[in-house]
Amino acid sequence: MQTNLFESQFQIYHSDNPEVYRLYKRFALQAIDAGAKHLGSKAIMERIRWQTNVETVGDPFKVNNNLTPFYARLFMKDFPEYADFFRTRASRADKEI
Repeated sequence: MQTNLFESQFQIYHSDNPEVYRLYKRFALQAIDAGAKHLGSKAIMERIRWQTNVETVGDPFKVNNNLTPFYARLFMKDFPEYADFFRTRASRADKEI
């Protein structure tokens, strides 16, 4: 039940705030192009917060930390050639994305 709640929250947020994932991909690919071999997903979220004034809906936080693992898994799914860029721990997001 709890897993479905997190997945549902992510899907709604992701749908309502497509700019967050566009920025996530942009910053991750920029790091890869600059030669980074690994990076923490949270670092990308912090960059989104720090360097942009992205406006989001549906959450009191601009980018909630609970969403970070979902964005990392989505990026790895969309860019399988960079599947080892993020070092991940077991997460509820593993089964959902």
